[in-house]
Amino acid sequence: MGEASGTRADTGAPGVGRVLVVIPTYNEADNVAQIVARVRRAAPGVEILVADDNSPDGTGALAEALAGADGRVHVLHREGKQGLGAAYLAGFAWARERGFDAVVEMDADGSHAPEDLPALLSAARDADVVIGSRWTRGARVLNWPLRRLLLSRCANLYARLALGMPLSDATGGYRVYRLAALGCIDLESVCSQGYSFQVELSRLVHRSGARIVEVPITFAERERGSSKMSPLIVAEALWRITAWGVQDRRLALRRGLHGTASGQVRWP
Repeated sequence: MGEASGTRADTGAPGVGRVLVVIPTYNEADNVAQIVARVRRAAPGVEILVADDNSPDGTGALAEALAGADGRVHVLHREGKQGLGAAYLAGFAWARERGFDAVVEMDADGSHAPEDLPALLSAARDADVVIGSRWTRGARVLNWPLRRLLLSRCANLYARLALGMPLSDATGGYRVYRLAALGCIDLESVCSQGYSFQVELSRLVHRSGARIVEVPITFAERERGSSKMSPLIVAEALWRITAWGVQDRRLALRRGLHGTASGQVRWP
């Protein structure tokens, strides 16, 4: 991949280019101002897009006030609650239309510490995708109940075995994607949400041959508001991962029988 576009000292990230942090929100009025302020302090050169799903608690209006006071904060108002994956895909498209070089996925609730963002952006200088990992050496997970810890570890183990991806945290939602890397996968085919959305993108970028690195982060349970995790999201992740694993094995078998090429796109 070519070098990132040049940036002024106060704009973007060195070696990466213009960076947009996409923060999906739904009923995050208690958190949106604080998370935006923390991002602005931790990485002053990035821009922020709050992608609000028409939150009934007024999150969108609060975000508009933040944008009115800061030219590097933007708001994308969506028609209704369409899910995390759809919000990120809309944010990716918004970034591409405006010439950004990289996008960051970040939760609004503070579980993804903005203070870790400089380390992720530094790693992105030599990678196409950076995953802020909860399960690699040096990471910390704070205030999570045992059942959530077990769920995440088991889900990641299952994804790694089923899909053959050498990732410790394929479900992690704190990420940096270069727009060029996203341009090499079929985003229009992505239709999953939550846990499975992150796994699906992990699978697609891994299969494309993109350079993926994991950086340890400090992950903390939200202090305000309610979690969006539900049994339905967990069930969706399990059946989708299983279906993708079966699909990949059938494809590998057909290629082996017919002697076809792997079909992966290899990056320079």
